[in-house]
Amino acid sequence: MKFGHRNNLKRGLSLSCVVGLGMASALVCGVQGQEDDWRQFRGPQNSGLKLSANPPVELDEQRHIAWSTPLPGEGLSSPIVVGQNVFVTCSSGPKQEQLSTLCLDAATGATLWSRTFRATGRTMCHEKTSVAAPTPVSDGNAVYVLYSSNDLVAYALDGSLLWLRGLTKDYPNASNSLGMSSSPIIADGVLVVQIENDSQSYTLGIDRQSGENLWRLDRPKAANWTSPTSIDDEEGDVVFLQSSRGITAVRARTGEILDEYGDGASTIPSSARSGNELFVPSNGITNLKWNGDSNTLEQVWRAGRFRPGTASPVVIGNQVFIVNGAGVVTCAGRESGERLWQLRLAGPFSATPVATSTHLYLFNERGVAQVVAFREGTEPELVSEMELGETILGTPSISGDAIYVRSDNTLWKLAEPLVL
Repeated sequence: MKFGHRNNLKRGLSLSCVVGLGMASALVCGVQGQEDDWRQFRGPQNSGLKLSANPPVELDEQRHIAWSTPLPGEGLSSPIVVGQNVFVTCSSGPKQEQLSTLCLDAATGATLWSRTFRATGRTMCHEKTSVAAPTPVSDGNAVYVLYSSNDLVAYALDGSLLWLRGLTKDYPNASNSLGMSSSPIIADGVLVVQIENDSQSYTLGIDRQSGENLWRLDRPKAANWTSPTSIDDEEGDVVFLQSSRGITAVRARTGEILDEYGDGASTIPSSARSGNELFVPSNGITNLKWNGDSNTLEQVWRAGRFRPGTASPVVIGNQVFIVNGAGVVTCAGRESGERLWQLRLAGPFSATPVATSTHLYLFNERGVAQVVAFREGTEPELVSEMELGETILGTPSISGDAIYVRSDNTLWKLAEPLVL
């Protein structure tokens, strides 16, 4: 564990030096509790689930597009929702060097504020991805935004700049030729940022108030696009870092390495967490249980036949859902890894599914939304499809009874019509 640099940190409430002025508004809605919030990539506990939500299941273009808002640039990041505010990131310009964060009103889709600054790090990336690939994370008081250029910025909910770090200044060799996409998380109050690549590979634990390093870990030198997840533990949250070598369990507060699973893992789809278990894209799918008494990872089962594509697995109750590269959804039993059913959908998929207690929502790369009804012990059913007409690569979000999904050009809210 190494403690990192702090000399390139910029802090303040003025945006004039480092952030281009956008459509500021003082009418940002307050946070009204977090039961409906979707504050990070894949939502609560990085699970992709909002079990109590009731978004529309028989999707129809004429009825269920509550609003659509044009976006000023590209992006694969998911929208996040904090109270009545929807936050989304974009990159624009000839080299995607203009990095924007937008705050929209969840009720109307109106832009409340927009902030833009110029990238300080490398903006090279594959044509299928973008510099705005990582999903922001919020603690309910601020929004923390990471870009593929390794620029990390914190905004208050009203758009005031809290601090900005160009991580490339401290770690100049951190990059890969295809672009970065790992999304940050908050665990035990620590902002965890995974910057894994072919050269200068590391993970940081960052103080949310100051933007300074609390700890730094050197990581395997290999391109990696997965995002961390965490499990709450009596001794404090444990963060799980996935790489081509496997899974590393780290104490969130200190960066102490607790245990390692060293049998390899995917560098694209991330692990799914449910309770004290991880479902890791490793040699198919490997079920690991975290034992908080001994601080160890224990393998429960492995199912080599399940090979997720780009989308991460999702765990709902006693079922594990995996989407492969051909667009086939497989449901496996949580306790045994036994295959329960398969359903072929119209793929391919880059976005990870999101789900309620009864339905999976999947958006393919062609912009077709597909809703699958499932119940334990019954066959699945494709209940509806809806075409949005634009390429969708980013994972959607659920808040209240609505789905939020973005393309490079548009952010949509899908919900039942309001009854006046």
